[in-house]
Amino acid sequence: MDQAIIANSDQYLTFTLGDELFAAEISKVREVLDYPTITKVPRMPSYLLGVTNLRDNVVPVIDMRQKFGLSSAERTVDTCVVIVETELEGEQITIGCLADSVKEVLDLPPDQIEPPPRMGLDLNTEFLKGMGKQGDKFMLILNMDKVLSSKELRLVKETTEKSSGDELEVVDGDNPESPVN
Repeated sequence: MDQAIIANSDQYLTFTLGDELFAAEISKVREVLDYPTITKVPRMPSYLLGVTNLRDNVVPVIDMRQKFGLSSAERTVDTCVVIVETELEGEQITIGCLADSVKEVLDLPPDQIEPPPRMGLDLNTEFLKGMGKQGDKFMLILNMDKVLSSKELRLVKETTEKSSGDELEVVDGDNPESPVN
């Protein structure tokens, strides 16, 4: 792990997925939204929920639970979308990340961060910057530029571009099971 990168980013937004605590560098986070209206995009991977309108910009929304292979959960009043900026080949891409809840912004000095665990050759952990310690609990510190692979980011970017003009099924943010006509 590059300690110089961690030394320059001591603040993190923490959020939950199930019982697990995750963190993203605050410099990557743009805002947190209540659950918005999401427009489904046909033929997309299950982790790509669709797109939402953020001040007249089309923003893809990914389900972090599905992306990380966790079981689905019912939406609650705490369910939100964390808007982050990630980079693909030098270009900034804005994406929304569905989270169960946002907890806090916290300072996490480098001495409270350990490298990601080595889990063997077959497990890719490059999406992890490290493991943060808060008391006796660990949090997974995400490298937001690596949560989605380059191929997945290209798909998200293409989806965003195509969604700007296509007619898509709109899902009401208050009732995700009901399409809005």
